[in-house]
Amino acid sequence: MFNKILIANRGEIALRIIRACRDLGIKTLAVYSEADEKSLHVQQADEAICIGSGPSTESYLRMDRIISAAEIGDVDAIHPGYGFLAENPHFAEICANCNIKFIGPKATTLKKMGNKAMARFHARKVGVPVAPGSDGIVESEKEALKISHQIGYPVIIKAVAGGGGRGMRIAHNDVSLVQGFVAAKLEAEKSFGDGSLYIEKLIEDPRHVEFQILADTKGKIVHVGERDCSIQRRNQKLVEESPSPIMDPALRKRMGKTSIRLAESVDYEGVGTVEYLVDKAGNFYFIEMNCRIQVEHPVTEEVYGVDLVKEQILVAAGYSIGKEWEELEPKKHAIEFRVNSEDGLQDFRPSAGKIDFLHLPGGPGIRVDSHLYQGIEISPYYDSMLAKIIAIGNSRDEAIARMNRALNETIIEGVKTTIPIGKSVFQNTDFKRGDYTTNLINKILAAKKSLEEH
Repeated sequence: MFNKILIANRGEIALRIIRACRDLGIKTLAVYSEADEKSLHVQQADEAICIGSGPSTESYLRMDRIISAAEIGDVDAIHPGYGFLAENPHFAEICANCNIKFIGPKATTLKKMGNKAMARFHARKVGVPVAPGSDGIVESEKEALKISHQIGYPVIIKAVAGGGGRGMRIAHNDVSLVQGFVAAKLEAEKSFGDGSLYIEKLIEDPRHVEFQILADTKGKIVHVGERDCSIQRRNQKLVEESPSPIMDPALRKRMGKTSIRLAESVDYEGVGTVEYLVDKAGNFYFIEMNCRIQVEHPVTEEVYGVDLVKEQILVAAGYSIGKEWEELEPKKHAIEFRVNSEDGLQDFRPSAGKIDFLHLPGGPGIRVDSHLYQGIEISPYYDSMLAKIIAIGNSRDEAIARMNRALNETIIEGVKTTIPIGKSVFQNTDFKRGDYTTNLINKILAAKKSLEEH
């Protein structure tokens, strides 16, 4: 087992990793930017080292400074969390060369699955269904037009790198395709340093369903059920739940087997997620593989009674997956809501500032993962997520009722949050029935706008 782990991240995920390390008796070293000097992860870790100024390009993305901190702190391993360097193959290679265990897949796996066009090509090669589209990177607007005419509009233009909905545009005709291609390329270059794009047929009004994978270093791979991530704003997840309301045992078995087959084909190690779009007929199409722990992992933990971050550390240390993992069944229903510092009624515009007053919810069936405390300054440098509220019930209806209670209890003053839009989601008739798609928030916002106009 590791003696000490460096946590190359911040916020709630850094705290989550510290907790898992404490349970395992592992010491922790936090790295932090000057903007995060007073953050909880810095206070909670056994040791902490400052690695630069506020912008992530000068701190959390500086591989040289993180490796220097690891050598000063004499750590055995680095846990990258999610975002930042979590899926960077070069960073994984550097860790290996420095004899520091990277808690995640091998660099070769990250290279295969990190480029979304390459991942799509590989998935199709091993028999995983993908939506019609380009065979690889689309080099020009002329090529984009040709492919779009072949597969038919509407299409979606996607960046091969990164995520979070950036570098993504929908086109319904030639004019919007050319405009979208140029805009997506510029956005991808700015966000990820790579403007490469590919094109897929748009699956209209789909469900976004992902499967949780766990793989040890001996070649054993299991799936731990699915999460429905269809409630999104600007192609970014806001609500996740498990089990998915559209799932039945036969579909779960089929999608689970497909996910394991893909993971086996890239010699996967650690935790990961295989993401799909599911159409109204129950057909599913591979989108991408996230080679890291996901923001929404708590819903799986609560439904299946497992600790995914702890298991991620254990398999990285060489422990084998036990037979009991093959027999796991969903025992509860869990829903997660991301509380972001954004104004949901103003196109989710980010909101920075000081938290003047804070009251987080509690009571039966409520878990809160957060790095917030009263008086903390919310920096404009990083992701806008403030907290994850997870509601757990014996049934979906009970989980929804508990989420409504939790959102009504939550008080965050000093910044705008997504809580008002969350209340609208959980009181929405379609959501309560489980009959929703990735377009639900757009429908809710359109209905609010219509009411205001009249």
